Amino acid sequence: METVDLTEAAWFKSSRSNAQSACVEVAFLNSGIIPVRDSKDPSGPALAFPTDAWTAFITAIKSGELPNA
Repeated sequence: METVDLTEAAWFKSSRSNAQSACVEVAFLNSGIIPVRDSKDPSGPALAFPTDAWTAFITAIKSGELPNA
């Protein structure tokens, strides 16, 4: 498993997040990795996805292929 340095990551909260629901933050790194974390636990773990996998995931949500909860 590869470790990704997130010390310089600029995190952005999802526009669908609010105080009453699950909050997700993402960061865009020059390395081609998209880290995702729970905004309520910023010092906790983050999942790291290759850019192409993240793009496919977002495209599938927008196209209705995956449910939008």
